[in-house]
Amino acid sequence: MDNRAGEMQVFVRVVEAGSFSEAARQMMMTPSTVSKLIGRIEARLGVRLIERSTRRLSLTNEGQVYYERSTSLLTELDDIERDLSHGAQHASGTVRVNASVAFGARGVEPLLPAFWAAHPHILVDLSLSDEVVDLYLDRTDVAFRVGALESSSLIALRIGTARRKIVASPAYLERHGVPRTIEELDHHNCLGFNFRRSAPVWPLRQGGRIVDRIVGGSLLANNGETVRRMALFGVGLARLGDYHVAADLAAGRLVEVLAGDGTGDVEEVHALHLGGQRVPRRVRAFLDFMVPRLQAFMKGR
Repeated sequence: MDNRAGEMQVFVRVVEAGSFSEAARQMMMTPSTVSKLIGRIEARLGVRLIERSTRRLSLTNEGQVYYERSTSLLTELDDIERDLSHGAQHASGTVRVNASVAFGARGVEPLLPAFWAAHPHILVDLSLSDEVVDLYLDRTDVAFRVGALESSSLIALRIGTARRKIVASPAYLERHGVPRTIEELDHHNCLGFNFRRSAPVWPLRQGGRIVDRIVGGSLLANNGETVRRMALFGVGLARLGDYHVAADLAAGRLVEVLAGDGTGDVEEVHALHLGGQRVPRRVRAFLDFMVPRLQAFMKGR
């Protein structure tokens, strides 16, 4: 009997578990059985899919393609059975979503109640992190990315443009003064991030061109929300996306400084998802609902 779908499930589990033994444990099989199944796939295809070593497994180029296609096919099989069991008129299942902390909290989360009202059978598995995730290995369906995109086979849907603003609390500016020039940043506590460069750098406009200004301060954080809160507490200057601080600026909790010089860092926001001819219905429903509303959110700041 042809059981290629079952073999694909074993292969995917090996890749995601990182070892034959762990995949065997999760699937309640013996490691030798798992190894034989992978060998059977490789023999049938005539290519090597996994490079074995004593430390770790790594996919060959052919293995990466087989993994991507297998996860897509297995997801489609799940969708078929789910649609038939719940009624084809309802999109259902889990959509795994990743977004930066700020964009997720201010852009994505407020839209979720209306999304569930329209699609009550879809579970949203939402992770907020400013670290870049691997959609394949983390089994993420949709990722919202702020910044430059690397070349890949992922489909990118443009959400909008984020402009960085330099902000501080009124209390901080009262104590330390308002910087009037880029050079005066040397005398201020500039809050930064630990996931970009070892030395914090702010691209700033000076004399009609963009220059990288090295700044320093008392904080390096792995997410924008921590930096924003420290700015609200009056700790120092922060450089954050306009969508992140729009409400604080409108309420007067933060004040923009160096408005004419802090415009060097403009980043595009995209929704990324796995490509292919068939996007799962639950993922398509999520994208169709979220993308136009997030585009409106970015324009309305």
